[in-house]
Amino acid sequence: MKHVLSLTAAVLIASTPILAQQSAAPAPTAATAATAATSSFKSETEKRSYAIGLTISDSFKNRPEFDGDAVISGFNDGIKGNAKLTDQEKQEVVTAYQTEVQARREKEFRAVAAKNLEEGKTFLASNKKQPGVITTATGLQYEVISSGKGKTRKSPKETDTVTVQYKGTLLDGTEFDSSYKRNQPATFPLNGVIKGWTEGLQKMKVGDKFKFYIPAELAYGENAAGLIGPNSVLIFEVELVSIATK
Repeated sequence: MKHVLSLTAAVLIASTPILAQQSAAPAPTAATAATAATSSFKSETEKRSYAIGLTISDSFKNRPEFDGDAVISGFNDGIKGNAKLTDQEKQEVVTAYQTEVQARREKEFRAVAAKNLEEGKTFLASNKKQPGVITTATGLQYEVISSGKGKTRKSPKETDTVTVQYKGTLLDGTEFDSSYKRNQPATFPLNGVIKGWTEGLQKMKVGDKFKFYIPAELAYGENAAGLIGPNSVLIFEVELVSIATK
């Protein structure tokens, strides 16, 4: 546990927003770089150690909550066994910083969740008035893009496994997933996906292509997943390719 401070700080830094980078200096020429590499270091050990220091510094660039000189001082004191803080004091400082960062993230998360929830409600209220959009009792909205051919086509049951092609986007048009781009349809049990899909696909027949507008409560709720933020309304274009019944 000797490196708790460095490791924790690096992890916290990596996952919090980075301030705008300053303008980069012109890249050195190959000749300049070669000269620096051969003249600045007395040994391979010194060069390797310097490279490690540069690597660590990447985590602290443009972070006003850290003092670079103090970081170097603490690093050197720790190596020499001359720390100005006891292990308990060190842990208390790290824990306090973790708590501060977590509180800040939680506040930011709640703000995003509230914003997405309000935007989602406004969108769905307006969208339900659009021609061709059907709203179910659960709040799911859908419209038929195209219908398949054949009178014997079936709709899946909740216990069936289906194969679909789909594209998913957020309200701002950001695409977060697409089986079309992977050139590979997705196959899954219908009762093993988000509620909006489970309900919506049962209204389709093989060959149909629908558009789903799924409220957050029928999708991921307050959970975030990749590009999907908390309380996000999800829009899917879904084509039912086949049904595999048990």
